[in-house]
This record gives sequence, C-alpha cells and structure tokens, in this order.
Amino acid sequence: MNLRPLGDRVVIKPVEREERTKSGIVLPDTAKERPQEGRVEAVGTGRRLDSGELQPLEVQEGQRVLFAKYSGTEFKIDNEEYLFLREPDVLAVVEE
Repeated sequence: MNLRPLGDRVVIKPVEREERTKSGIVLPDTAKERPQEGRVEAVGTGRRLDSGELQPLEVQEGQRVLFAKYSGTEFKIDNEEYLFLREPDVLAVVEE
C-alpha cells in the first residue's frame, strides 16, 4: 500500500469478525457489527500545535488498536477496506 495520511490521520485495516456465533449460527452481512479493532497500516506526520511545533503521533504502523465505533471514513482500495481516522479516535493500543 502506498498511502501517506496527512497530519494526525491514521489508516487502519479493520480486523474481520467471526461469521459464526459461539453456538455455530452463521451471521449474514446485515447482522454483523462494524469492527472496532484493526491494524495500523500508515500514520501521518503528526499534529501541529498552536505554537507551530509538530507533535508526533503515539500510534505506529503495525500496531493493533481499538477505535471508536462510528469514527472515521471507510474507503475501498484495491478491493481492500480501510478506515481513515484521526488519532484521537484511537482508543487504545492492544499489547500482544
């Protein structure tokens, strides 16, 4: 992927949810919830503070993160779905 988000934006590839419940029922696409977990694919340069200083982002490429449910903008690039969101919408980094 050759994307470079601007400012404090982050590109995330959402992790697909299981298509079956614990009891084995297959869920149709319409019943699935939007994923809230994903892997960071690219990060911007950082946020520009009022003083003009550039504050680097806390998240890094390759990290697994949790993000707000209805945040960001979805894009499909080369048949892959990505989510573009601002760093404040990233809630946590999942330590593995």
